[in-house]
Amino acid sequence: MNDYLDPTRPIERRVEDLLARMTVAEKAGLMFHPTTEPGGESHTDAEALRDAELNVVTRGISHFNILGGGDSVGVARWHNTIQDLAASTRLGIPITLSSDPRHGFRSNPFTGQSLESISRWPETTGIAAIAGTEAARDYADTIRREFLALGIRVYLGPMADIFSEPRWSRGFGTFGEDPERVAELTVAFVEGLRGGPALGPESVAAVVKHFPGGGPQLRGDDAHDSRYPEQVYPGGMQELHIKPFEKAFAAGTTQVMTYYGKPVGTEWDEVGFAFNAPVVRDILRRRLGFDGIVVTDWNLLESEQMGDLTFGPNGWGLEHLTPLERAQIAIEVGVDQFGGDRNPTLVEELVDSGKVTEDRIDQSARRLLREKFQLGIFEARHVDIDNARATGGAPVFFEKGAAAQSKSLVLLADDAGVLPMHSKVYVEGVSDTSVLEQTSNLDEAEAILVRLEAPFEAGHGSVVAEYFHGGTLEFSQGTLDRLRDYASKAPLYVTVFLERPAILGPLLELGATVIGEFGASDRVIVDALTGRTPITGILPFDIPSSMTAVENSREDVPFDTEAPQFRAGYGIARGAVEQREKTPA
Repeated sequence: MNDYLDPTRPIERRVEDLLARMTVAEKAGLMFHPTTEPGGESHTDAEALRDAELNVVTRGISHFNILGGGDSVGVARWHNTIQDLAASTRLGIPITLSSDPRHGFRSNPFTGQSLESISRWPETTGIAAIAGTEAARDYADTIRREFLALGIRVYLGPMADIFSEPRWSRGFGTFGEDPERVAELTVAFVEGLRGGPALGPESVAAVVKHFPGGGPQLRGDDAHDSRYPEQVYPGGMQELHIKPFEKAFAAGTTQVMTYYGKPVGTEWDEVGFAFNAPVVRDILRRRLGFDGIVVTDWNLLESEQMGDLTFGPNGWGLEHLTPLERAQIAIEVGVDQFGGDRNPTLVEELVDSGKVTEDRIDQSARRLLREKFQLGIFEARHVDIDNARATGGAPVFFEKGAAAQSKSLVLLADDAGVLPMHSKVYVEGVSDTSVLEQTSNLDEAEAILVRLEAPFEAGHGSVVAEYFHGGTLEFSQGTLDRLRDYASKAPLYVTVFLERPAILGPLLELGATVIGEFGASDRVIVDALTGRTPITGILPFDIPSSMTAVENSREDVPFDTEAPQFRAGYGIARGAVEQREKTPA
């Protein structure tokens, strides 16, 4: 047996033994973390296997972010397939499989594809809408258990970004606007994923992102898109946005991801953060002493075809350089791994030409190998398909997710009161009305229930507006006119998916009962409105009073809109009907 395969030996010795056996090409393979996807809608099984063989066997890559998969069994089978390919290589270094968030209500191929066969939870802002930290810990523990069954050992999250710019199209993936709340929930989430005091065989490693904080996007337009690379600090709050990361590092975080954005108007270099020496080398590595894995956000070096879209290269501020030159700068400032990219020959060429030393590559290889050993992947290369099927569909996890959806609902206005169970209800945007007596005739409706999305401007969002919503937070005049007509006919109940903090004042003027939600099923919404379940959530961010207030606020300063409609932490608590009936007067 090779010494590095002996589980009784100390991890550091195993790392050094394996490192000593590796060629530069094999070390370079560790430093790339592209996507992998089993056969499905986008390509055939044969094409998927061909691509996997190219990446695993030929290129020597052993870290992958899994896309698609169809269901739990599909993901688990693909994991085992690529592990078999890895075992066939010279050193048999196993695959570390990662994933973006999979448990949310909204599916986005750029930031997290929902998987129907595992539990469904509110988006991350919804976890922050539940008082305390236990929901974040429980959510992360559920992810850990389900991901372990599927073979996924790295979670590309949580986002420790502060939602300081209300227009930011990725704000719903954060723990909200309050820096202290973001920090404490990030820590709880990391600990829940870890499942113990230290990273081990029952852990899922967290990749806390996006250092040094991605919230202050200029006008909220996300840096996924080449149109919007700027990150700004008009309030000088750079240090505030770093604070949640400091807390995460103190709690034992082992990986961190840099963001795409390039800071403008600061003392930092005006280049993307992965290439930014003052940020990665001076703050992250030296001042904060972070010695874990630093991975870039996706496709900074070369482009990738995603359907009809060519994504990348996203090396803002260094677009004029070659992929080789960008790779050199990132490695020099302290990056260990390139997310999304899949060309290890770039690193080989840098070493062969003497532009980067092999000793520097060894530093990154050690960090990456150490985590594979800590996670026990060498000893547990395959997952049990039956267990994946049973765990992915376990009722206990689905029940936990549904309970979190319910607890995250925020009652903002209660003018119409409890929705009567036996009224004739006209619904819009609601599919599951099994507990309601529904009517399609507005004139005979005794109550009207409408589900809305937070507003956005079509075509304005980053990459594609279908997935990244930007621009205005005001409802269109057409929507408001329709709701005003509804309110004139019957008591009006409106729920708003607060992907971003919508301007809700015009809804309140209609005398509606208004609920903010962050990802919840129709049944969860109806049960809350009809008083079957209590409503206890609190806002994770301010609700602005107007777009003028938003436009006049500073992107990096939390709680900076003038005279907000509602403050973070606000929420009307309403018990279930049966609870209220039992409460003495």
